[in-house]
Amino acid sequence: MLLKEHDKKGFAMEYVEFNDLKLSRICMGGCPMGGYDWGETHEEDFIEAIHTALENGVNFFDTANTYGFGQSEVTLEKGLGCHRKDVIIQSKFGVRVMQDMVGRKTIYDNSPEYIRKALEGTLTRLQTDYVDIYTIHYRDYSTPIQDVVDTLERLKNEGKIRYYGLSNIHGEKIKELLPYKGYFATCQEEFSLACRKNEDDIKAVSELIGALPMTWGSLGQGVLTGKYKADARFAENDRRRRAVYINFHGEKLLHNLRIVDQMKPIAEKHNKSLAATAIRFIMDYLTNSIVTVGIKNAAQMTTNLECLDWQMDKVELEMLDSVSRKA
Repeated sequence: MLLKEHDKKGFAMEYVEFNDLKLSRICMGGCPMGGYDWGETHEEDFIEAIHTALENGVNFFDTANTYGFGQSEVTLEKGLGCHRKDVIIQSKFGVRVMQDMVGRKTIYDNSPEYIRKALEGTLTRLQTDYVDIYTIHYRDYSTPIQDVVDTLERLKNEGKIRYYGLSNIHGEKIKELLPYKGYFATCQEEFSLACRKNEDDIKAVSELIGALPMTWGSLGQGVLTGKYKADARFAENDRRRRAVYINFHGEKLLHNLRIVDQMKPIAEKHNKSLAATAIRFIMDYLTNSIVTVGIKNAAQMTTNLECLDWQMDKVELEMLDSVSRKA
């Protein structure tokens, strides 16, 4: 159910509902708050961004225990302060990052033992006694889904979580979830004008499982903001310099820049930022969706919130839909 509510500054934040949850359609993403591999970041900037979000009707905040090895959760707690009870926090479990002499190793772990251990760490860092939505970051596909659901149901009964969610569930793997329609509150997938590969999956989970669709990578790690050119370069401590972040490399980068060029007249027509235009596309294309945006500072939050109080018309949507699909 889609709702609108005017905040004290005069524009309408949009909300969706799942049972007794009322979630802002803009969710502040906490990956950059981990302070790891996103270039230069400052905790005070994140805290100011959280305050700006709260002032403008954002009540949904996404984080994970692996973001900065827990630092994201610590920073989120500092920023929310006394407003903890006023917001909905989604944190994620299922990924363990091990550091040894060789380097970092990522392990997916959905075991009941690790779910409980991860949650206790999250609760400690957030200085809270419950998480609103506790989400499977990635499936390990060795722990039966029934064991995962049973563990999450026990945590609900204990009052440590209110709901639970999904992320990064693709293709045939969706089938294991079919018996659990109505169990999961949210399903988060990478989706943007720069990434359409998960579109069928996010729609399928929403329709078959009943979870609210959420996006991550909603601005293509920043490429859709219009700040970057074909010769984009990044600092050593910025993950986007790595080839795996394909949005900033080769033909994929050039394609993304063509999308940005097509966004410009729409942004100018509505007097909105390119970032807001990219977000608005998702909001209008995936109805009842929640758009997660990674934020480094208050200025970015304000720019992204320009996605509110307007809609794209059919011609604009179809044009961006078409150009974003062309490789």
